[in-house]
Amino acid sequence: MNRPPRIKSRELHGIVLLDKPLGLSSNQALQAVRRLLRASKGGHTGALDPLATGLLPLCFGEATKLAGSLLGARKAYLAECRLGISTDTADSEGEIVQQRPVATLADAAIENALAKLRGRILQVPPMYSALKQDGERLYVKARRGETVEVPPREVEVHRLELLARNGDSLQLLVECGSGTYVRSLAVDLGEDLGCGAHLSALRRTWVEPFREPHMVTLEQLQQAAEQGDQSLLAHLLPVAAGLSDLPAVHLDEVDSKAISRGQQIALPTSFPAGRCTAFASDGALLALLEVDNAHRARVLRGFNLPPD
Repeated sequence: MNRPPRIKSRELHGIVLLDKPLGLSSNQALQAVRRLLRASKGGHTGALDPLATGLLPLCFGEATKLAGSLLGARKAYLAECRLGISTDTADSEGEIVQQRPVATLADAAIENALAKLRGRILQVPPMYSALKQDGERLYVKARRGETVEVPPREVEVHRLELLARNGDSLQLLVECGSGTYVRSLAVDLGEDLGCGAHLSALRRTWVEPFREPHMVTLEQLQQAAEQGDQSLLAHLLPVAAGLSDLPAVHLDEVDSKAISRGQQIALPTSFPAGRCTAFASDGALLALLEVDNAHRARVLRGFNLPPD
């Protein structure tokens, strides 16, 4: 029996802003896009649960070096919280563990509960999560029926607002930092209101630096692939797009070579301390730099991109 020819992978460098569909894990979505692009190397920038939809930045080739910085970025969600029902997973995919009546709640009572969850707070991650304890994912322990005490962690919630109410469902806007579980916010909100709650729907709307992302669906990528490589690759953003929120420095040939060798360079005294991107005189992205107060710049991540 003849096997179909194996599709040869290729070196691709860039970012796809995927609108992840409902029901797929982040890794399943990544692998689907990777197959369409025939990319040899890829990664995602922080998982979305199968229940969630919305922005999932996918990094390919040299862009995978940015996955860590994007993973720690600020994010925004539209969340639906169902009051009165608690589940073992803290979302609608889990088994109901408790049902309680929902009292008539004034907007002021909801606002008071939301206010307690803003800013820097301590949050207990859900038992059904990918966090590791003793080298094993928490959800693996949970599926075996183990009860594990998960220590609270400090997270930051920049915005948490009530957008609408529909019966026992609350529509919330959430802007938060890395490591924040919106499921845990829903649980904590329900407990403060005295009725319990779970996360019934979730959509990620942006991830820094992609504040107004032009997302593409799997269906659109599949259609583009059928139209040809040029149409498909039009959805691949350059690696530098993942650093667009940082100041940029354009180097001469001498400093470009030094940075390419991983050496420190001196920047003008007017250049601010902190992170910045370094570009060669021809516009090629060279590195992510860290600039100290003495205006010395060292390489945090170097990029080995092919010439355009």
